[in-house]
Amino acid sequence: MSASPAPRKRRKEARPSELLAAALDLFVEKGYAATRLEDVASRAGVSKGTLYLYYENKEALFKAVIQEGIVPVIAENEAIAAQHTGSSFDLMKKLLANWWTKIGLTAFAGIPKLMVAEARNFPELGRYYVENVINRGRALVGSALKRGMESGEFRRMDVETTIDVVIAPILMLLIWRYSMSCCVGSEGNPQLYLQIHEDLLQHGLCRMEKESQV
Repeated sequence: MSASPAPRKRRKEARPSELLAAALDLFVEKGYAATRLEDVASRAGVSKGTLYLYYENKEALFKAVIQEGIVPVIAENEAIAAQHTGSSFDLMKKLLANWWTKIGLTAFAGIPKLMVAEARNFPELGRYYVENVINRGRALVGSALKRGMESGEFRRMDVETTIDVVIAPILMLLIWRYSMSCCVGSEGNPQLYLQIHEDLLQHGLCRMEKESQV
């Protein structure tokens, strides 16, 4: 009689990624306050004790979701900006397109809505998100704006305020996807929305030919 095969063991190194994926899903579905660590462990298919081997509490788990999922996209965009040699508007398009592809089209798109809703109740998480995501994202957009203004490609405007105007429509699109879209039964047409946003940015930022000759 042949021996029965030994049960397959899950690779220990695979567990953190499984835990983070489960945590992201639950944070987006339920919000930060309503997400329980035992629910995260259950969805990942491990015991709560296993979860504690990697993350000491829910705050550490949430920060890991940001650090492993969103911060690398910021780093990618920083590398894109550092290597870019074309026009500043093309750089802006690249930065926004990469953010939409890596964040907007994934479950990570639910994180901005979560932060808007819960940062006041969890200020430490809010500060972490500001330092690691918002400030770095604003710096990227700001550097593209300054680059274009200094070269004469963009009109001169207040940079800090213009950063907000560039980012706000993208942020609104993400928030709408995980909030009011369920009430109207549709997410609309994100690609058309982004095309119109790009067109408005181009006409608002770029100097007309006559202006550049003055």
